[in-house]
Amino acid sequence: MLARVRFAVCFYADLRILEDFKLSRGIDLRGTPLYKPGTNASQDSARHPGNSVDMSEIHHECGVAAIYHLSGRGRSPMCTEDGPRQISRLLPRMLLDIQNRGQLAAGMTTYDPDQPRLLRTRKDVGTVTEVFRLNHRAKAESLMKSLAGRAAIGHVRYATCGQDDRSYAQPFERKHIHKRKWFSFCFNGQLSNYGLLKERLLADGDHHLTLDTDTEIILHEFARQMSQSPTRINWIDVLKQTTAGFDGAYSLAVLTAEGEMIVARDPLGIKPMCYVHDGPLFAAASESVALLNLGFSNEQIKSLPPGHAIIIDPETGFRMERFAETEDPKHCFFEWIYFANVASTLDEQSVYLSRTRLGEELARAERELDRVALDCPDTIIVPVPDTSKAAADSMAYQLSIPCREGLIRNRYAGRTFIEGGTARKAKAATKYTPLREVMEGKRIILVEDSIVRSTTMNVLLDRIRDVGGAKEIHVRVACPPIIAPCFYGIDMSTIDQLIAPKYFPNGKLTDEAQQRLADDLGADSLRYLPVEAIARAIGKPSDHLCQACVTGKYPTVCGQHLYQIALDNRGCKLNNKRTYEQLAAALSQG
Repeated sequence: MLARVRFAVCFYADLRILEDFKLSRGIDLRGTPLYKPGTNASQDSARHPGNSVDMSEIHHECGVAAIYHLSGRGRSPMCTEDGPRQISRLLPRMLLDIQNRGQLAAGMTTYDPDQPRLLRTRKDVGTVTEVFRLNHRAKAESLMKSLAGRAAIGHVRYATCGQDDRSYAQPFERKHIHKRKWFSFCFNGQLSNYGLLKERLLADGDHHLTLDTDTEIILHEFARQMSQSPTRINWIDVLKQTTAGFDGAYSLAVLTAEGEMIVARDPLGIKPMCYVHDGPLFAAASESVALLNLGFSNEQIKSLPPGHAIIIDPETGFRMERFAETEDPKHCFFEWIYFANVASTLDEQSVYLSRTRLGEELARAERELDRVALDCPDTIIVPVPDTSKAAADSMAYQLSIPCREGLIRNRYAGRTFIEGGTARKAKAATKYTPLREVMEGKRIILVEDSIVRSTTMNVLLDRIRDVGGAKEIHVRVACPPIIAPCFYGIDMSTIDQLIAPKYFPNGKLTDEAQQRLADDLGADSLRYLPVEAIARAIGKPSDHLCQACVTGKYPTVCGQHLYQIALDNRGCKLNNKRTYEQLAAALSQG
């Protein structure tokens, strides 16, 4: 423990985040304020690390959307019949398109300079449809009128902390009598140094946090910057000051009572952010599909460069500026493999084409393996719905084998990840219905995105045999084994939560280990893709991707240090406590 304390102190001194950790007053949070692992990758104590689930039960943190129609510059053809003053009506539609990124809460803030209440926020737990009453015409219309504005930002959220608490829903609005200090913001991401940022904010005894979320820390830090400025805020300077010591991943949107909108992306580009600027209209979202479905062309949609922010000013219009030093990007490879909508294009790479290339990789590996009778009429490929379908179709095409929908997903079963013990297993059993008429007597090649923990896969394989009547099941995983936690916004933060480290130390794939896992899961065989297949499928250099969860090599110093803590804590009860907070606890003991 003492060694870890010394390492952590030196590490943060190098980052200039802990120049004077013991200062009780006047703490400059430049290197401090941001994200919470709380909104999703944390709260491990609420889970059962020994249980495992497949990729369908891990979740992203959230999604962000924004739209602005500038006045005095004509009318965008994207406007509804209600005109530019109610461009905010398009925001719920955008949120629906990124609902895959979060379904536990939703919200939006709008700006209207002609109303006494310049910023208006509505947020609540529930889906976009539920929060904005989209299934009730009169109530939805009433809400849209009350939220009418020239600009809007919105958010969808998945989280395990505060999941039933409206106060955790975003955007977060900070009201103030001075317009320059009144703002609302939302973000997608997570800072791996959250625990220290929290400790530092609270160190002087003058601050208090009511929520276990780094969103609140950002709120306070933005407010502090504004309080120190006697004149109108320069948001690029604010971003430079507040993000100087961030270690992690984020994209965010801010809307101010002065009518400014700010959209920013982390310096490594770990989290995606796409935008369109077309005449008087600006729109941005975590995924391109939200902009494509507004009516923009693929050619108009661009990815925000890492470390850059877009400022929309009601007087001067659009400008883009860099707020942080950038290096080679480290895009999260999971966006293409699993999280993003299959219709999205992120950083110039199609999600659909990436997944089809994963299928080609699976087909190539299957030929080399020569384990399954590929020319037998009893052999079929079955995807685990829904994100495995593109890879399964492509694999089937390459191997000239039928790809059949042998599993029907019950879209109303809800999430199994947040259920515990037998409740989770019971819910997993209702998640997919095997079709006996498709699988009976067949040799099934079951294509899955990944196996992260294992409850669903165990139950699913049993049901394919018992209910589906399959005679053989050969699992093929379109991803390498997940051997390390994620500290950047995916809800897996301890090693003992993961199934693969028990079989593949250091990620090394062996035939024996893969067969041992297959036996334990109840499959006839199981094969993963190797790490090098990921970069080939996505079409980006390997060193431009964050692949920490499959390699154990993290793109930030704090992420790497937290992984070492996770390794040290493996198998002990401390694993039930957030890894992020263990670093802060170690420092406080020092």
